[in-house]
Amino acid sequence: MVEAIRVPDIVPLEHILPDEPLLMMGAGPVPIPAAVAAANSIVINHLGDTMNQVIAQVKEMGRYVFQTSSSHVMGVGGPGSAAMEMAIANLVHPGDKVLCICNGYFSKRMAEMVSRVRGEPTLLHIDNNESASVELVQRELAKGNYAAITLVQGETSNTVCNHSLGSIARMAHEHGCLVIVDAVCTLSTMALDMDAWQVDAVITGGQKGLSSIPGVSLLAFSEHAWAKKIASRSHQPYHWCLDAQLADQFWNQKSYHYTAPVSGILALHEALRLVCAETLPRRFARHQQCSEALQAGIEALGLALLVPKQHRLNSVIGIVTPDHVSSDVVRAHMSRVHKVEISGAFGLNILRIGQMGEQSRAHNLFRTLHAFGSSMQAGGASLDLPAGMAELERSLSRHAIAQGAS
Repeated sequence: MVEAIRVPDIVPLEHILPDEPLLMMGAGPVPIPAAVAAANSIVINHLGDTMNQVIAQVKEMGRYVFQTSSSHVMGVGGPGSAAMEMAIANLVHPGDKVLCICNGYFSKRMAEMVSRVRGEPTLLHIDNNESASVELVQRELAKGNYAAITLVQGETSNTVCNHSLGSIARMAHEHGCLVIVDAVCTLSTMALDMDAWQVDAVITGGQKGLSSIPGVSLLAFSEHAWAKKIASRSHQPYHWCLDAQLADQFWNQKSYHYTAPVSGILALHEALRLVCAETLPRRFARHQQCSEALQAGIEALGLALLVPKQHRLNSVIGIVTPDHVSSDVVRAHMSRVHKVEISGAFGLNILRIGQMGEQSRAHNLFRTLHAFGSSMQAGGASLDLPAGMAELERSLSRHAIAQGAS
């Protein structure tokens, strides 16, 4: 006789979660505004007039944030990696040669996705925590007949930024390549002009720069890419859920694809609305000022940043951990004592602090830098915490004075 499965002894979430909310200052997810949290608590029908109105506004706001006039802006029920896979699965056909510019972990993930949809990836490794140069990419493009290139704007794994993205994308188009860009951690934190730069697909996640919830992402295809690879294709892609033509039924034809994550889309609506209300120029300036102030404070502590300034990503800051200090001990101390969480890394001896969306607020910077410096000291690091805090305040004050003068 088979023994019956017993009712599990489950404790409620209130007994699992910390006594007070943690300040999320890692590489994502990030704190979300109250309007986004409230929207995420609402459930509506995934079809019908109300949802149609929401979708229409999400697409309109998305076009502003992507800086595109394309009609092919759509959400994805899944993480940023699902949006990444949707772009690649629909734009890379079997046998297509793709140049994959690899600065780190996530750019290599794009190359793996190219391989999985039966494309032929060529990996161009950019070493030494550096950005991809236009000249290096141009030399590689001249060697082969590539159908597309993939690259990240900001490599969160090692905090490298491809600052020449616009020039690389325009050059790739001159070689007949489609351009697929991962902007998961950078969209709305720094400039990305999809149309002017001739980018064919831009991917982002909700839980980083947009300050929305994890699990609902946003993707834009250019009109050129849609016509060339999607509307005219003669075969079905390998993915059903990530088929852009099927998704188009919901996002542009008011029809059914699958039951959309309505609460997540409502949260994304409010997150995009707040971006539009702030405006992109002001948002870019806020992120740059806060990130540079935090970087200055960290260096004033006596610690080193992993990436040289000319290659550095502002959205996620990589800090070199002293050899005798355990990154895990520092993170655990920050979480337990100060209720602040930051990120480790993918095999690198660094700690990462995010500067995306709601993270980039002065009060969050002061709390985070103090928690970080104090936890570093508790972990055995020798540093000057008062100097770091003073430099953070000086840097923020300089920006405030400069803004007032302008």
